Amino acid sequence: MKACRYGATPARPPAVLTVLALVLLTLGAPLTGGAAAAEGPTAKVSQAEAGTGGTVTVTGARWRPRALLTLLICGQNMIGGTNSCANGDGRAVTVGADGTFTKKLPVAEPPEPCPCVIHIATVTGAAAAADVTFKVAGHPVAPLPKERTGGERLSVLSARLDGSSGLLTWFGAPPRRRLVVTVGNLGSTPARDPVFEVGTSHGVFAPSWEEQRWRGTIQPGKKAQVKLDVELSAGAHGHYQVSLRYGDKLLVEQPWAVGRPWGVTLFWVLLCVVVPAAVFRIGMAVVDKVRPRTPAAPASAPAPTPANGAGPALPWFTPDTAPDTRTHHQISAPSEEIRPTPKGTT
Repeated sequence: MKACRYGATPARPPAVLTVLALVLLTLGAPLTGGAAAAEGPTAKVSQAEAGTGGTVTVTGARWRPRALLTLLICGQNMIGGTNSCANGDGRAVTVGADGTFTKKLPVAEPPEPCPCVIHIATVTGAAAAADVTFKVAGHPVAPLPKERTGGERLSVLSARLDGSSGLLTWFGAPPRRRLVVTVGNLGSTPARDPVFEVGTSHGVFAPSWEEQRWRGTIQPGKKAQVKLDVELSAGAHGHYQVSLRYGDKLLVEQPWAVGRPWGVTLFWVLLCVVVPAAVFRIGMAVVDKVRPRTPAAPASAPAPTPANGAGPALPWFTPDTAPDTRTHHQISAPSEEIRPTPKGTT
């Protein structure tokens, strides 16, 4: 009994391992599929080189089901867009339900020299593309041109000025705004870290330009939002115009009405009023400080009376020229009445 029990025990670990392996495979399947989907569509060719008149088989995987694709042989790694491709000998194919396709493509010489690629791209729906290196036998080869970005490739779709003036601007601080533009790349090459020129002009004067580099890449056929800072000089006011230029092409012009810094005017008005008043008060304080002081007469001492009984002399008269200050009846009344003496009396 015990021997049978112990003998049957070693058979369990393989069964447990089998169950664990099935669980791991089940859990790992979605992860593998997700990683594959994240890699994007792929394509490959049956041979890396073929001559004109031959065919090459192109296969692809992980494409959007039922999507319509175009296959083109392009020169110069398709730097010049579809203009460098043999468009007349291209082919179209519909992706299957499983995301794969297989298509034979005739080999033709593209209008541009090699290095060449077979370019696969979607026609409708979400954009997707893939390039496969391919050599056209007997076709000339030339070095790739330096990739360049020009002003003629970019176009502004919308523009606005963001920001507002604060309290410091009311007192003469430099007005600031942010120019926000939506830029689209209408060319066939990406614009990497484009350098824009932002100009500000006032009245009839020509704009003064300042270079600003925007960090980023605008792919062909794509658009991006570009934000550039604009700043005027201190105390600026009136009607200004903000311009944006890329290369030799003027992209957009945006008006900007800047209010007058009334805080500066108020400051000068207060300065013209306060400073003279302060100087006047300081001057009066100095005069009051340096002027001579005269001792005041005691309050209890009576005013001196002249010997003749006249009132006190006025300050602007000397004592001998002072007018008589007696009352009117004392001056006009006679001191003694003169009567006629009757005759016969002594």
